[in-house]
Amino acid sequence: MSLTRRTAAELGELMATGEVSAVEVTQAHLDRIAEVDGQVHAFLHVAAEAALEQARSVDSRRAAGEQLGPLAGVPVAHKDVFTTKDMPTTAGSKILEGYRPPYDATVTARLREAGLVILGKTNLDEFAMGSSTENSAYGPSRNPWDLGRIPGGSSGGSSAAVASFQAPLSTGTDTGGSIRQPAAVTGIVGMKPTYGGSSRYGLIAFASSLDTPGPFARTVLDAALLHEAFSGHDVMDSTSIHSEVPPVVEAARHGDVAGLRVGVVKELSGEGYQPGVLARFQEAVDLLDSLGAKVVEVSCPSFTYALPAYYLIAPSECSSNLARFDGMRYGLRVGDDGTHSAEEVMALTRAAGFGPEVKRRIMLGTYALSSGYYDAYYGSAQKVRTLIARDFEAAFHQVDVLVSPTTPTTAFPIGERADDPMAMYLADLCTIPANLAGNAAISVPCGLADEDGLPTGLQIMAPVLGDDRCYRVGAAVEKAFQDRWGGPLLKEAPAL
Repeated sequence: MSLTRRTAAELGELMATGEVSAVEVTQAHLDRIAEVDGQVHAFLHVAAEAALEQARSVDSRRAAGEQLGPLAGVPVAHKDVFTTKDMPTTAGSKILEGYRPPYDATVTARLREAGLVILGKTNLDEFAMGSSTENSAYGPSRNPWDLGRIPGGSSGGSSAAVASFQAPLSTGTDTGGSIRQPAAVTGIVGMKPTYGGSSRYGLIAFASSLDTPGPFARTVLDAALLHEAFSGHDVMDSTSIHSEVPPVVEAARHGDVAGLRVGVVKELSGEGYQPGVLARFQEAVDLLDSLGAKVVEVSCPSFTYALPAYYLIAPSECSSNLARFDGMRYGLRVGDDGTHSAEEVMALTRAAGFGPEVKRRIMLGTYALSSGYYDAYYGSAQKVRTLIARDFEAAFHQVDVLVSPTTPTTAFPIGERADDPMAMYLADLCTIPANLAGNAAISVPCGLADEDGLPTGLQIMAPVLGDDRCYRVGAAVEKAFQDRWGGPLLKEAPAL
């Protein structure tokens, strides 16, 4: 089997036993990137020489007898919203084109400490604002299942890299579904950890009370291994939870749902959902029942208000966070020719540097926070957020996990929703509640929709710091489906 088709866990074992070197593994993936990324456009920057140097370092340390972690030498694609001192960090925006930060994000630093080999930086919706990666200033990424369709967003470059076998692992960020939604539409695994369970230090902020770094992988175990590698308390992040990382790897290795109480969220299905998505979701629920889980319907009435609440809270926070991009400190500067005032330079820089979706959200957020409207909009949205958290709390008194489709539809054609922001926002309908409450949630593949033969995802939601429950259920579902399919859903990248 080709090295690029191996799981991260398999690659780690092969390198640990000396059957293959980290340099060989890295070169195989760099060759794959050279072969297919011209079609997929998953990467904004490929750090080939730096990656090979990291791989040589891992091989040297291993040869010297150093005890290394399970992912040492395994390649990873890194979302271009985490700062990296040795390569550009653009957040998919022209306003940061060519910017090289002076420091590594905590997630970046922990990847390096664990011996992972960073292949490069992946494409994303500008400042992580979007559901399709069409909002990138550097062009859209494409879904390896159908190159005419979106790979999800905002972490679409990361999901496409894993789905097209350019990397066995990748990082993403989930603010309203930006890991789970891309994972679902590309047929891979994507996990949003508990908010505060993974550090935001060095993550270019979109919405500070929502942004959550998390892993992409082709298996539940691989996702758990990456999750464990970069998570945990960080003194540099004031929102970091002072708690041990839940036992996610153990849960992923021993998935079992016998006796587990599984709640099907009544409000996250029905009208507006693609029939093929609902059919695969029902099959997944029936599968859980057959594996010994106790399946019941659960009502979370406030979830119906999650989408409007999110699109007041997230833009409000982004309007504050993006105020720092003013042409005065770093990045793009326009109009600095001695004929414009500082305020004019700021206005010209932002006009040229920000894309349409970023401008839209800044304006929405600024309006929602403005005098006379704060209580009516932002304040009301925060009250709804509290109600959603209470619905989760009540539900988890009845059940151990909640399940729903990850997305209402499969991947849509590139350009189809470009002029309809509301239709675009609906892609995150199922994923947003977990972000507003800070819960853990994962998406695992659950088959192909009948209408178009494209992947669908099962979303599993757990309480705060119940991340291991997501992996436990995800691993059980994955094994049962793979037994049925005769292997993983993603055996090849179909369109490549």
